[in-house]
Amino acid sequence: MEKPSNFPSPFYRWRPHPWHGLEVGPEPPIRVHAYIEMTPFDYIKYEVHKVTGYLYVDRPQRTSALPPTLYGLIPRTYCDARVKSLSENAKRGDGDPLDICVVSERPIDRSEILLNAVVVGVIQLLDHEEADDKIVAVLENDLIYGHIRDIDELPKVLVERMQHYFKTYKMIPGEEPAIKLLGTSGVKKAKKIVEAAMEDYNDAFGRM
Repeated sequence: MEKPSNFPSPFYRWRPHPWHGLEVGPEPPIRVHAYIEMTPFDYIKYEVHKVTGYLYVDRPQRTSALPPTLYGLIPRTYCDARVKSLSENAKRGDGDPLDICVVSERPIDRSEILLNAVVVGVIQLLDHEEADDKIVAVLENDLIYGHIRDIDELPKVLVERMQHYFKTYKMIPGEEPAIKLLGTSGVKKAKKIVEAAMEDYNDAFGRM
């Protein structure tokens, strides 16, 4: 059967898996795709289900904090040995896709969307001794933040909010915090981590 002329190329007859079926981005490691799992309006922790690719409820968030930015994953990335080697005192990668926070001036209240993001830095964390890096990016063509190319150019208070959120979003009263903030780095370190996560993905799942 001849394909209609207005079909895009490639055309997906079935929905691609957000982690495995989408491209890393237009120009990785700087311009990447971000698949958004959570918005700054979500009191529920949503994640992509690794088997089906659908968004599912991981848990209600225990604290009153809301994500300060859009939050999701970079497709075809994986945090394993190479990512671990870039994280001080980490014993392993967390075995998940690489997380990404995307700063946007206009409120975006929908998840399960795909967008282009420009990488500007990284917040490095240890979660139970696992490397759990959060890439920081700006929405491409954003009218307020779109020109930013390094995390130092973002408002300081916004970076502080991201750090505070990730330090506290898994807190349980009466228990020792499981998450340790290692520090924040600029675009140079962030690029290395994105590249490492792409190579970790290729090692684990093969090149596409």
